[in-house]
Amino acid sequence: MQPRSARPTRPTAVVVVLGTVLPLLAALLVAGSAPGAAAPEKRGKVRIQVLSNRADLVSGGDVLVRITAPRRAGTLRVSLDGRDVSRKFRTRSTVLLRGLDTGRNVLTARAGGARSDRVVITNHRNGGPVFSGPVAAAYDCQDTARDALCNEPASYSFLYKPTGQSALKPYDPAHPATDVDTTTTDQGRTVPFIVRREDGHQDRDRYAILTLFTPGEKWKAWQPQEQWNHKVLITHGGGCGASYAPGEPPLEDASGTLDAIPVPVLENSYVEALARGFAVMSTALANTGHNCNVAHNAESLMMAKERIVERYGTIRYAIGTGCSGGSVAQHTVANAYPGIYQGLVTTCSYPDVMSPGSQFADYHLMRAYFEDPSSWGPGVLWSPTQVADVEGHLTPVNAVTADEGLFKSAIDPEHPCPGVADPVAGDTSTRFDSETNPGGVRCDILTLMHNQLGPRPTSVWSAQEKAAGHGFSGLPFGNAGVQYGLEALKGGRITPEQFVDLNEKVGGLDVNADPIAARTAGDPASIANAYRTGLLNEFSNTSEIAMINHGGPDPGIAHDYAHAVWSHLRLQRSQGHTDNRVEWFGPTPLLGDVRWPTEAFIAMDGWLAKVEKDGRKVPLAMKVVEDKPASLTDRCLADGVPGVVCRADLARTNLSTPRQESGGPAANDVLACQLKPLDRSSYLLPGGLPVPFTDAQWARLQAAFPRGVCEWALPGIGQGPAETWLGYGTARRATYGGAPLGRVPAGSGLGWFARSFRPLWRQ
Repeated sequence: MQPRSARPTRPTAVVVVLGTVLPLLAALLVAGSAPGAAAPEKRGKVRIQVLSNRADLVSGGDVLVRITAPRRAGTLRVSLDGRDVSRKFRTRSTVLLRGLDTGRNVLTARAGGARSDRVVITNHRNGGPVFSGPVAAAYDCQDTARDALCNEPASYSFLYKPTGQSALKPYDPAHPATDVDTTTTDQGRTVPFIVRREDGHQDRDRYAILTLFTPGEKWKAWQPQEQWNHKVLITHGGGCGASYAPGEPPLEDASGTLDAIPVPVLENSYVEALARGFAVMSTALANTGHNCNVAHNAESLMMAKERIVERYGTIRYAIGTGCSGGSVAQHTVANAYPGIYQGLVTTCSYPDVMSPGSQFADYHLMRAYFEDPSSWGPGVLWSPTQVADVEGHLTPVNAVTADEGLFKSAIDPEHPCPGVADPVAGDTSTRFDSETNPGGVRCDILTLMHNQLGPRPTSVWSAQEKAAGHGFSGLPFGNAGVQYGLEALKGGRITPEQFVDLNEKVGGLDVNADPIAARTAGDPASIANAYRTGLLNEFSNTSEIAMINHGGPDPGIAHDYAHAVWSHLRLQRSQGHTDNRVEWFGPTPLLGDVRWPTEAFIAMDGWLAKVEKDGRKVPLAMKVVEDKPASLTDRCLADGVPGVVCRADLARTNLSTPRQESGGPAANDVLACQLKPLDRSSYLLPGGLPVPFTDAQWARLQAAFPRGVCEWALPGIGQGPAETWLGYGTARRATYGGAPLGRVPAGSGLGWFARSFRPLWRQ
């Protein structure tokens, strides 16, 4: 080693400089060798997940979020609209943030060197609307409401199942009952069979949530009581009507349809779900008998599911169940707002409201003719068998039941409805009357669907519309061109004179549901909107939904198994198969078998559990089909004996409709047909002989169909698939016919279902 004084100084300086510069130059050459090269990446990314709902559809002023950051990224900093909320996330990653402003809220999260995340949360009023648009009439809230949107705090009560009994009874935690039964959930948790019921108000109406609950113990969304299995059963009611006041959530699966038939297994079928650890949820607005509007049905269910996620915890999957109107709500919501359900259990089934509505409208018109022999022409006589033949049924009883029990109350704007003053009681200030109060509230379901159907154009306004100063909801159906009894004529079962007399006199309905001599043309824009909004369900968006339908013969109460066949045919046409739908047919009227509501629910749970476990990166529709249990197949019973072929029984109850008997499609999904000119040569009897119309009869037929008759080979007017997740404006301004809500914000709605089901949540 040389002495310090002997060391050369200049080379040392060069070494020092090069030792400093060369590593920098090397780094620059690596990182900046290309123009515009990015700086070194930060370590990982902070992630915000909005669990409650879609981030753009949150309601009620709060939102459940989960925020995660990479390990060793540094201190997590979270702000909501510039307000520091970091301390809420110090001990856990999932937090219910309160105090959201109505409208836009910005949530930002950052941590040290990790990439930050930002989500825009759009909050809506608890009283709604979120996407359903303005309510067409003033709402009459409950007496205990805190404001004009019917809001009031949730209330809680307890129920329990006594040992040896099936029904639930009131339970007082301060004075515990001594006969409380126990239940073991599907997760293996054995607990007292005590249930807490939450009753609250959202979207101007009532909801109910039931769960197994241990009184005195806490329950938070991030730490629920262990007996909940994170699955939800949604129950529905029956019928189809309009209301402008809060109603009761229908917890009984067949509410409104089978009340006159004592079926204990139905009355308490939701108890089986509770016993297994399910939460049971029901909303009044998803009861079509109370509110027959797919957007209201879906909005209320969406808000109630958000409530469950925020107060009870994340959901694995949700199953719907219900009869008649309960099947309507499930089918139409699943098709127009996919993601709300993962499985459907339907019975006394209808595919929607509009297509059976057209069937019942035809009944209504034909009844006025058939039940008034004085209106028949000289020499015309109709036997009950011929009437039923033209109606497509076994007897005229079905038409009477459908008309009196369903159609008149749903379509008559002067029919009484909750929340609207009754002129009979002396108050004519609010309800519509075609002569004395044309500007009053109309209680028909078409008015309830005003945002979906849109108003009629001024060119066709009635005297009442002119007096009211606005167009009423458009007519979404028409019978122009429908040749009632055509198949019976060609089959030689009715005479040419009967055929002509019926078709020249059956007439139509005007916008006030009053009979008119001319056929109903319908409003083309509203007809197209009925398809677009999903009011008529073509099953175009249901390939990712598991479905079990069970039913039986119809004893003349307007619930033919044919309506389930319509659903089958439409699904087959839409997706090329029906492998995601199981059909059970049995001898018990309407249900098929009284055991099936519970059995189908259990089978659906098993089906969805298999889908949930399927982690393959394949389309969800493929999982739903391929994960269907091998034991879950179509079934057909005769006299309650499994395995006996009963297709003949099914055929006898797969009955027709007036439009099918006029040559229309078996799927019965044409609300108004396209027309073609009359062709005398097309009317042929068996054997190819022409129908022997006289010249006078043919002239009358031409007068009855001045624009032509239905060309059933063509799609109906405006016919097409539904668009999903449409919004209908704000509380003050309607978007008639709807507009797409847009793509789901990234990272939102993740509390609604397990990972395997997430492809449902998309645009």
